[in-house]
Parts: sequence; structure tokens; C-alpha cells
Amino acid sequence: MARAGGKANLNDVAKQAGVSLATASRVLNGSARTVGAELQERVREVAARLDYSPSGPAQAMARGATNVIGLVVPDIADPYFSTTAAGIMHEAEPHGMIITLSSTQRRSEREAEYIASLRRQRARGVILVGSRTTDSRHEADLRAEVEAFTAAGGRVAAISQHRLPADTVLVENRAGARALAETLVGLGYRRFAVLAGPSDLVTARDRLAGFREGLRRAGITLDSADVIPGEFTRDGGYAAATALLDEDRDVECVFAVNDVMAVGAVAAFRDRGLNLPDDLAVAGFDDIVSLRDIWPPLTTVRVPLEQLGREALKFVLDEPGDGSRVRRFRGEVVVRASTPALG
Repeated sequence: MARAGGKANLNDVAKQAGVSLATASRVLNGSARTVGAELQERVREVAARLDYSPSGPAQAMARGATNVIGLVVPDIADPYFSTTAAGIMHEAEPHGMIITLSSTQRRSEREAEYIASLRRQRARGVILVGSRTTDSRHEADLRAEVEAFTAAGGRVAAISQHRLPADTVLVENRAGARALAETLVGLGYRRFAVLAGPSDLVTARDRLAGFREGLRRAGITLDSADVIPGEFTRDGGYAAATALLDEDRDVECVFAVNDVMAVGAVAAFRDRGLNLPDDLAVAGFDDIVSLRDIWPPLTTVRVPLEQLGREALKFVLDEPGDGSRVRRFRGEVVVRASTPALG
């Protein structure tokens, strides 16, 4: 039965036919990808019974008539996101795709708004870059918009945690931070502090959890007082590092959960007269390009940022499957002069 008070939509058809939204869209919106005859017959029978008819925009999107792909990032000034965007744009050029860039200004609720706008503009696809949050209402709104965009024939990919009904490029943040902790312990460090980022970002929480786990394996406990929250920005790192110094904790090594925060922390430590790395060691995560200009060179977990972008675009350009796919990347610990081995 169609929904009360309104015309049946593609989701209604998919549910009653017992298939995914992607399969229903391929049958009814004109995708070139083959669907088995039995499934086609079942979907078309349900669509006829519900008096469902596909919209023009949905058919256009499914056939790839548009060449616009929306890229949504939290902050265009952050080298993590700008480098990832560069990978997407390099991959897009030979395919004739046009990338439109939007920034949420680190307001997670705007992701859903941007996807809704791109759906109205009949964009071919959307790539979401950035951590999922612990805000269940915002995440539910985003999931609904992703499903609506997909039901209309578009494609959505995420560079994030796999928490949306979308193909996902996933960085193994917990494993990378765990490996970093184990490496730092191997260099002789025993007393740590963490500049932990915002507590509502899953990326920040995963990196903190992984670092704790790596220390715990070495018999080291990270006290809650040694975990300083802060914004995922250079200024956030500066403020968190200043707060750490004000508490006068007995620390040998500071881990900032992203490199941008680490850059701010290095500036704060220098402003307070510390000699790095003799007085304090510092490590980060991501290996952003601007680390080339930091002294001492920063120990970090290298993530192939441009490759993340290229893989996300490939997901958008591929024909959809019946379920979301995940491409995993594990970071590589890179030891530099900011964490010399202790004698």
C-alpha cells in the first residue's frame, strides 16, 4: 500500500519488493547496470501496483546526465581537507566531472542541508569528507538525506567512519594511534599527554582510544587529567597546549590527535620558552603537507590524503552495488626529530 496522504516513492517500492534502494533505482530510473529478470519483474509489478512513476530528475541522475559532483568538507582552510579535495579534483578531470566545493564551517548539521540542495540541483553525486559526530539527531537527518539522494538516482561516498548508507573510504584511526603509542614507548617515553580534539567527533575519540590502548599494552595508564580537549584547529591546539602547561603536568611527550592541532601546540610551547624537542617531544596524526615547514620535523601517522580523495571519486563514478562498500587505509607511523629516542 502506498503511504497515506501522498504518492508512493521509491523507498516504498523497494521495501515492498524486498530489494535495496539501489536495485529499485536501477530498474525504474534507467541505469545501464543489469538487474536480473526476476528482480526486474518484481520491482515493476510493485511499482505498478503502487502507481509509482520515476521523476525526470531521478532518471537524469541515474543515467549520468549531469556531470556535477558536490564535495562537502568541514573546513577548506584545513590542509587535511584541501589535500583530500586535490585528490578528488585530479581524479575528476579526465572524466569531465565538475567538482563544487562547500564548507560546513565545522557545523555538522549543515551536511544534510548541502545534500538536500545538491539533490534539488540534480548533482550526479556527493562526497562527504569529515568525521561523523555523536549527535544522533544530526546523524539521523544526514542519513535521511543520503537515502533521499540515492533514491533519486544519485551517488554518495564518504571519507569518514562507515556509519552512513554510502560507499566509504575509511582511515583506521584507532589502529594508527595505537601503533604511534607503541612506537613512542619504544623510543623510551613513559609520561604522556594528549591534546584530544572535540569529544563529539568520532575521529578524535577513535584516535584517543587507540593511543590509550597502545599505552595500556605497554603497561602505561593515561590519566584523565592528561587528556586536554580542544578544537580540531591550529588555534584549538594552541589553547589546549597552553592549558596543559598551566596545569604543570609531568609530561615527556604530547600527542595531538591531528597535525593541525600539533602545529598550534608547537607554537604554544615555544611561546612559553620550551626548547623542542629537548624539553618536550610532540607527535601528531595525518602528515599534512604544511609539516614540511615545521621545526623540529613532526613525528606523525601518515595518511595518503590525495589517495583517499581519488578512491572516493571512484566510488561515485562506479555503478552502485546492492550494499555500501568500504575501502580501508591504515596510517603509517613516521618518526621524525620531534620525538628523539631517549637515552
